[in-house]
Amino acid sequence: MRLLVTGGAGFIGSAFVRMMMGDADIQLVNVDKLTYAGNLENLEPVSGCPAYRFVHGDICDANLMREVVEEHKPDAIVHFAAESHVDRSILSPQPVFDTNLRGTFTLLETARLGGVGRFVHVSTDEVYGSLPAPLEADENFPLQPSSPYSASKAGSDLLAISYFKTYRLPVVVTRASNNYGPYQFPEKLIPLMISNALEDKPLPVYGDGQQIRDWLYVDDHCRGIVAVLRKGREGEVYNIGGNRSLANLDVVHRILEASGKPESLIRSVADRPGHDRRYALSSAKLMAETSWTPAVEFEDGLRSTVEWYREHQGWLGRVRTGEYQQFYKQNYGAR
Repeated sequence: MRLLVTGGAGFIGSAFVRMMMGDADIQLVNVDKLTYAGNLENLEPVSGCPAYRFVHGDICDANLMREVVEEHKPDAIVHFAAESHVDRSILSPQPVFDTNLRGTFTLLETARLGGVGRFVHVSTDEVYGSLPAPLEADENFPLQPSSPYSASKAGSDLLAISYFKTYRLPVVVTRASNNYGPYQFPEKLIPLMISNALEDKPLPVYGDGQQIRDWLYVDDHCRGIVAVLRKGREGEVYNIGGNRSLANLDVVHRILEASGKPESLIRSVADRPGHDRRYALSSAKLMAETSWTPAVEFEDGLRSTVEWYREHQGWLGRVRTGEYQQFYKQNYGAR
């Protein structure tokens, strides 16, 4: 199978690329703009593989995307590329709409005109908004986004589905819960708290820390995407959850315990605007149709993630300072 992956230098995208390149039947081209969270160090394990190709570029560039599709003739596109951080979307909303909506439109048009056989659009549970307990969102639950980020993803989800309904483009949408694991840029909750704890820096917790999230190990997420890629029905949405809901403050306590650091490092900070209180989703549809199930227990995944960051302090320092971006753009900037 020939795959075109967008955003494959990011956290989830790079985990997917590493997983897929373990399959001898896969040829893969990865298009990534290498913004602040895109890091080719995440892909060093596959950089010498003859079946792997990297293209430095922007998914909003219609000419580039057309050239890539014409050259590589992918059987499927797996679309990860997105501006994904809620805080950044609140401070500066325009980039999330440029990339998440216009970029997705550009890819859908490219896929439609290029006759691509499958388009997997990777989205988020945040499009469902905040849910009171004990509700869990299934794939038919109303979309109630609260932030510019989640609104942009909800819009791109609907756009993708419209291309199936209007043009019969074989689109499938996935919506996953909060991911964690190695190589995650240290702005999301778990990597930020781990990196600060390891350096004995304060751990900032929004408000009372009782915001509930479902946690999904990144490799489990990628296996879910593979299941949808191979077995998902066209025009359908599939939730991918870890089946482990915890309050943010509880997660922070577990990180401190795993890293051997004191709870005195916790600092309560003002809550962010529009902060959703609780996310919860059901993965019953995916499990029933593909037999996928999350395999990594949260305690095991968190422990191994803490150890990964402890052993990769150099990586952490480089992504924080942006040193890798200049180096890799100089050495890999050309197609």
